[in-house]
Amino acid sequence: LTFAAFVKFLYDIFVPNNTSVVRAFLSSLQTTMAYIFYYSTVLSLIPYSLAFFDPVTIGWSAAALLGVWKADFLKDQTYCRYRECCSERSIPADVEALRTKLVDLYGQHILKQQLIPALASHLRKGSGSRKPLVISFHGTPGTGKNMVADMIANSIYAKGLRSQFVHKFMGRADFPSEEHSASYGYSLHYRVKKAIEICPRSLFIFDEVDKMPKGIFEALTSIVDYKSFANGVDFSQAIFIFLSNTAGVEISTHLGNLLLKGILREHTKLGDFETILERAAYNLDGGLSKSSLIEAHVIDHFIPFLPLEKSHIYQCLYAEFGRYNMHPDKEVLDEIVGNVVTYDPIHGVFAKSGCKKLDKKVAVVAYRSGR
Repeated sequence: LTFAAFVKFLYDIFVPNNTSVVRAFLSSLQTTMAYIFYYSTVLSLIPYSLAFFDPVTIGWSAAALLGVWKADFLKDQTYCRYRECCSERSIPADVEALRTKLVDLYGQHILKQQLIPALASHLRKGSGSRKPLVISFHGTPGTGKNMVADMIANSIYAKGLRSQFVHKFMGRADFPSEEHSASYGYSLHYRVKKAIEICPRSLFIFDEVDKMPKGIFEALTSIVDYKSFANGVDFSQAIFIFLSNTAGVEISTHLGNLLLKGILREHTKLGDFETILERAAYNLDGGLSKSSLIEAHVIDHFIPFLPLEKSHIYQCLYAEFGRYNMHPDKEVLDEIVGNVVTYDPIHGVFAKSGCKKLDKKVAVVAYRSGR
């Protein structure tokens, strides 16, 4: 009690000076001391209760009281206020924030329909998931695959992409040689396992899967499969996301054919593309080629990123100029689109590179305008 009063004395001294770090520390320390005092008082009364309760009852009561007081609480109220921990404070898993961010994603109604329920059902408390969540994004460049993966990381973790629990691997940059595919696989298995040991709610993003060596993911199948609990490690809370340009052409071709049949783009659904994606990922070159991840059916969702049309390109341009608080004339937009955007040779309506090059073009216009 004397120490708690001393903490209160320090709190009264520093708080008026607006020392935010000190204020937060002393506040957490005072809270912790209050709990210690409370439980110490309760436990100190146990000897006096022997006259009223039998020893067995006392034993169970003491165990229950001690069970309430956990080291996790102390850590969360002190260390985890200033450092990232594998806890709700550092991993809020804000799916609603992700839903809001997806408003800025254009032309991807199927992704919006599928992603939120998939993540929400996996992240909710008591979900009873028996395996990690595994999602595979497919589409041509510039359709938003990386953008969405970044949004997911920034919504699940307080530190977003800077979180130590977010692990991103880049195609040839991380796995440059086909000859070392097996050693890459063993190393990857070790790194993933260690990361999940540290924090079961880890996120793994594999970008440019189509540029990764064939067979690299074979060692991961046992981790992402059902009942993925081994050697005291529970893998079921983790999330794996694969990003690939594989099947981008197939998506464009199939969507074009559906449009020719009179089906509106917005009326297409996941079932129109999922089998095409799975087949293409398995048969075409890349990290998922002939992969046991596909053979074992452990990839939960194959999600298509549809090719963008001219209307979506203009939406991207408006959003980019909005970052500079600019509202350009249509002539400016038309000039950028005319100079930058090329379309697929078959249907002539799908932008080959999507919105990928637009940010740099807009930056040049903004610079010339003094923004």
